[in-house]
Amino acid sequence: MKNIVDVDYLVVGAGASGMAFTDALIDHGGARVAMVDRRAEVGGHWRGAYPFVRLHQASSFYGVASTVLGGGRIQQDGPEAGLHQRADQTEICAYYDEVLATRMVGPGRVEVFTGCDYTGGRGFVSLGTGERFEVPEHCRVVDARYLAPEIPAETPPRFGVADGARVIPVNELVGWQESPSQHVVVGSGKTATDAVVWLLGRGVDPDAICWVRPRDPWMLNRALVQPDPATYLGMVAEMMRLSADADRLDGLFLDLEDAGIMLRVDPTVTPSMAKAPTLGTWELDLLRTVEDVVRAGHVGSVRRGRLDLAEGSVVIADDALVVNCAADGLKNPPRLPIWSPEAITLQPIRAGFPCFGAALAGYVEATRDDDAEKNRLCPPSSYGNSLVDWARMNVLGMRASAAFGAEPDIKAWADTVALNPARVAPDQPGSAALDAARAALAEHTGPGLARLAVLGGLEAPA
Repeated sequence: MKNIVDVDYLVVGAGASGMAFTDALIDHGGARVAMVDRRAEVGGHWRGAYPFVRLHQASSFYGVASTVLGGGRIQQDGPEAGLHQRADQTEICAYYDEVLATRMVGPGRVEVFTGCDYTGGRGFVSLGTGERFEVPEHCRVVDARYLAPEIPAETPPRFGVADGARVIPVNELVGWQESPSQHVVVGSGKTATDAVVWLLGRGVDPDAICWVRPRDPWMLNRALVQPDPATYLGMVAEMMRLSADADRLDGLFLDLEDAGIMLRVDPTVTPSMAKAPTLGTWELDLLRTVEDVVRAGHVGSVRRGRLDLAEGSVVIADDALVVNCAADGLKNPPRLPIWSPEAITLQPIRAGFPCFGAALAGYVEATRDDDAEKNRLCPPSSYGNSLVDWARMNVLGMRASAAFGAEPDIKAWADTVALNPARVAPDQPGSAALDAARAALAEHTGPGLARLAVLGGLEAPA
């Protein structure tokens, strides 16, 4: 026997995207929603994240539209004094619990079914009791898992581990009691950089760290990705100006580095990865102290005293602790229309800010009736990976911004939402810097996007 859950929307996945969509949907319409997640609590991958993780961007850019994560606080001390706060795992999980209780479940707009597995179609089942549930025919299904990240704690290593080798996911690093003579950090992205910074911050000798980086990454200077419109829009304008004159993508990234926008760990190596998380310059200084860097492709297997890689083998300490930081945190499946007869499939819209994209989709779903019009206003973007992917991400994201930004009500809503990095709030004080940033953006966006589209292999918009 199946239990009927009488709702208008079934949101599959109660992580960042599912929460942001639901929050905006119920804020601007009378819909009733059921949220389903396999985990015991809402918050998605943050429930399984490593303990020392922090957002790589300002807290204000993350979460749901109705409630500003971190309250817009500024860091008062430390290496990032003056920059906006970046929430840690504990704060993020508590934030989602509070949003769920006060915004969703408390007012009776949302029913939450944690510990349940979506079975396809209109059904889901409790993992604990086997009880089955179904939603009515009129209910729309929202897929908030299409781009759900993998995390090392829940993903087996992508390499073989021989008997006697010590390999742990990054989550177990904090509780590890022994002090090995060498730490081997495997991974090129944000998780790996966090792990290296954490180890160095706890007094581990840089010479006792081996960093396996199959690809070197480009990263954004965190000081420029801030909830200050003059700073953020000025950065985007400079990116567009440099893009307009670029002959090649690798040359463009070097120009962006000279402008202080992009960072790389090793100035002698040209990175091929451009997922472009933010990085503090203080972190960059620490990362550059690690000189034992292995660039021999992906790890194939770990043996006691040896790593076997795609392009050879390297010797490591017999007691080395291998810290696995490699997982597919930013996925790049094919872009789909967000609205289809089968489901609303949440994907980024403005480049690089998934919570804003999900909230925007929720607002548009609540305020428009025609799916074709919704898809016109909110074409999906994607995440960066290679330099070409980064170019495409930015072109698609800025084209989408032009589409939804031309709608007066969407623009008015977006200008009040802290999740939107490009917003100019109605009460924003005017300044010469903001005027200059806006003027530069107007001047350089057209030529910059046209050139990026060519470099990214994208056709001109119809």
